[in-house]
Amino acid sequence: MGLKDCTIELDNPYNTYYAGQTVNGRVTFTFDSPKKIRGIVIKFAGEAETKWSETETKTDPNGKQYESTTNLTGQEEYFQIQYYLHGGKNAAESTLPAGTHTYPFTCALPPTLPSSFEGEWGFVRYTVKVTLDRPWKFDQDIKMAFTVISPVDLNLNPRVKDPFKLELEKTFCCFCCASGPLSVIVHVPVTGFVSGQSVPVTVECDNASNVGVDKITINLRKLLAFHVHTPRRETKRKKELVTSISMGPVDAGNSQTWQQLLQIPPLPPSNLVNCGIIDVDYDIKVVAEATGMHGNLDGNIPIVLGTVPLESFQPPPPYTDNPPVSSDIIATETDPSMLPTQPVSPASPPSNGAGGALGWNIGDNKAYPNIPPPTFAETAYKAPTISGKNDTEFTRIVGGTEYAPRYPTYAFAPTAPPPPPNY
Repeated sequence: MGLKDCTIELDNPYNTYYAGQTVNGRVTFTFDSPKKIRGIVIKFAGEAETKWSETETKTDPNGKQYESTTNLTGQEEYFQIQYYLHGGKNAAESTLPAGTHTYPFTCALPPTLPSSFEGEWGFVRYTVKVTLDRPWKFDQDIKMAFTVISPVDLNLNPRVKDPFKLELEKTFCCFCCASGPLSVIVHVPVTGFVSGQSVPVTVECDNASNVGVDKITINLRKLLAFHVHTPRRETKRKKELVTSISMGPVDAGNSQTWQQLLQIPPLPPSNLVNCGIIDVDYDIKVVAEATGMHGNLDGNIPIVLGTVPLESFQPPPPYTDNPPVSSDIIATETDPSMLPTQPVSPASPPSNGAGGALGWNIGDNKAYPNIPPPTFAETAYKAPTISGKNDTEFTRIVGGTEYAPRYPTYAFAPTAPPPPPNY
């Protein structure tokens, strides 16, 4: 048999690192009989890929129709580091005796890496792969994915600290007579959030019309764009519902106000800094569904999802009699919050001896003493497999084929300042 077991262990219990930090770990092989090898190679890789297929009907020169399928792809390579843990490229064959063999390794991550991401038509993925280079036989590979986070400090973006008010209004015409307006006002205290927080949303519905409102729905959405460049340039967009809350109805001539909380699960940060083929944005979509055949009233509030929360969330700002000024968000390519920054220290590793990653002590909470350390939680969006084009039937995937990145997730009480009175 030869190889009985193999494990890859990283020095952080979450298998999660910030861009620019150092990954340390060890690979352990267990052989039940002597093993002949030329060397043991370790390879760290960071890459992004987008892909999908399109089928169209074409006609050949004889007038016969046929279906043609085109595979569209986009690729970016961020880094690749490879070296030998044992032996070498031109080394002589050696024999490892039966038993356990452990080899430490280290890798310094580049500081400009985009955050890990898994989606339907693309991914940003980081892997470590260990290969037993065997003479005259197929190589044996062991592969594992780990998460990289590019920090997005919301405190560096002044626009997300302002409240946002969405005002929607519609007048219905019934039998040539115009009714009073249906007015919906939605406001949030800030527009910058992190995973784990709850977004406080205030919804005011003044239905002066003669048409009822069945319900008002607020949806937290992930707005995705995947770009390919081979054999041609195309973009595929998708709006994914993250979470939703509904309220109502509101009868004609009535008014009502609600205070709601939208819980944010573990999600990748906005924009995917330094990734040119995948875009990630978020918004809150508001829909007021009118009774009958009348059209709905809808609008959206853009929000930014970061990895370092606004310090003003702890504690909430004091109430004032003066309502704050509403401000629209205008995204720019030079948004300072999207630039890599010094990370806030992650939660301390468990006290059982696990963890202790070098680099996790970079930066501390001195800059933001009111911000608690995050935990790192798996997102619900998983890759069905991390097996790639360079893997074979002899490649073992550590931790199972499915893979979900982990993102900084915070717990606050309260999670965000409520809107001031009379806002």
